[in-house]
Amino acid sequence: MMGIDLRNQGQSWHECGANEARESAMRGILITGTIVTTLLAGCSPEEKTQDFAGPPPMPAYVPNDRSAELMVAPQPYPTAPQDRERYEENDVSPVHAVGEAPVSTFSVDVDTGSYTNSRRFLTDGRLPPQDAVRTEEFINYFRYDYPLPEERSQPFSVTTNVTTTPWNANTRLLRIGLRGYDIAYDERPAANLTFLIDVSGSMATDDKLGLVKTALSMLADGLRPQDKVSIVVYSGAAGIVLEPTNNPDKIKAALEQLSAGGSTAGGQGIALAYATARSSFIENGINRIIVATDGDFNVGVTDQRQLEDMVERNRDSGITLTTLGFGRGNYNEALMESIADLGNGNYAYIDSAMEAQKVLDEELSSTLFTIAGDVKIQVEFNPAHVSEYRLIGYENRALREEDFENDKVDAGDIGAGHQVTAIYEIVPAGAEGWLPERRYEANRPQTGAGGDELAFVKLRYKLPGQDTSRLIERPVPASAIAGARAPQGDMAFAVAVAAFGQKLRGDTRLGDMGWSDIRALAGNPQNYWRQEFVKLVGLASAHSGERRAAD
Repeated sequence: MMGIDLRNQGQSWHECGANEARESAMRGILITGTIVTTLLAGCSPEEKTQDFAGPPPMPAYVPNDRSAELMVAPQPYPTAPQDRERYEENDVSPVHAVGEAPVSTFSVDVDTGSYTNSRRFLTDGRLPPQDAVRTEEFINYFRYDYPLPEERSQPFSVTTNVTTTPWNANTRLLRIGLRGYDIAYDERPAANLTFLIDVSGSMATDDKLGLVKTALSMLADGLRPQDKVSIVVYSGAAGIVLEPTNNPDKIKAALEQLSAGGSTAGGQGIALAYATARSSFIENGINRIIVATDGDFNVGVTDQRQLEDMVERNRDSGITLTTLGFGRGNYNEALMESIADLGNGNYAYIDSAMEAQKVLDEELSSTLFTIAGDVKIQVEFNPAHVSEYRLIGYENRALREEDFENDKVDAGDIGAGHQVTAIYEIVPAGAEGWLPERRYEANRPQTGAGGDELAFVKLRYKLPGQDTSRLIERPVPASAIAGARAPQGDMAFAVAVAAFGQKLRGDTRLGDMGWSDIRALAGNPQNYWRQEFVKLVGLASAHSGERRAAD
């Protein structure tokens, strides 16, 4: 496969769209592949697919009155970009009085990108920005001992348990765990995958485009004969560099030829990726776009809301979208997480070849095959047994109470083998809580009748291809509070991860919980990823003095 470098002169070029192509060439776009497909206004269908041996000749320089401003040399992309990473601001989840707000509703989240991105900061020698930390993604990065569902008609099991709280003797922790059914490699439906790869100048480092090639090559090795892959790239313009194929060697060869250069027309790339996915759509199969980028879109459609609208309009077509984030310095995590959520996909951050293997090899079926869509959780607390509560994490996943039964409201999806964990910190009735007592009795939360339920958990989900949700209901017995013990084993590790995320976020409700306490709570795990977590706690402890000095 020969690379096509639009910065050099070539010998043949289709006349349609030549002016736009010349402009792209002058912007320094580099696209490689034997076929580059451009969707240009005014071209016939036959002209939209252009095979060419080389790029257009550069236009001759003709002096005119504006020659001075036209002769400004293009500025190269800086080799060490300034730190301008972007994260969505989210306040730490608030405390609620059960007497006033007894119901908590949120969308599930199976993203893990916040954990691996924060891991990158810690291994680089500093604490992550507080807005980069989403505690639910820390918790859901790990697997827990939840049972498999008994049958696939109910695609996930539901587990609840209550323990004491390591950082607050007056509260208890309620954990809700979901586990989807597993699917064998040969059971997975045929997959139509469109790789959308950012080859702009900002990707020209080993931890970006170099790691993209490694990651997607691993995914290519997991393909079966009925699967197919297309590759779309974008820089100053978007193009197709590989037509649908299931040949791993062709996919790897196309990936290897990619080089970075030019600006970033991400919006145009997303539009072309959807068009490409539609052209090779597999009925009753997996149709997914996998975006690999640092999210630094800087030409064309750059407004995040417009990009989100584009993804949102396409998600009901049966084509889902997953984002894989790469790099540092200019990383736009806010965009990566948002469009993955709106595209009914998931978001992961790839910081190493090992993480690439975990996400795109070991967890491939979970990433690709959706077993339940629009999954929502609603918990109603009994004021006779719980006076206050707060949900740890899920700040940007909160839903209104009335959204729970509204099947038009989009929520998170669960893939085969996925797990979802949510942890509430609750104040038992009569115990000292976070909220001050009110002066006037009529303004104080009123307790209801006793009963034998601590809370009532409800879940709504849709089976693939269905528009009407199904309901699962589980009571949590009030005896769970009286029987609560200190977290042990699997639960202790989950609580340690929750505390770690909240401490990095600057949560003021952790009391005197220190890094060493979190380390002790995590125990001595045998699993590699859990062992790495313990090391990250140590790094956070070592770096924490820097944040205190900065504060």
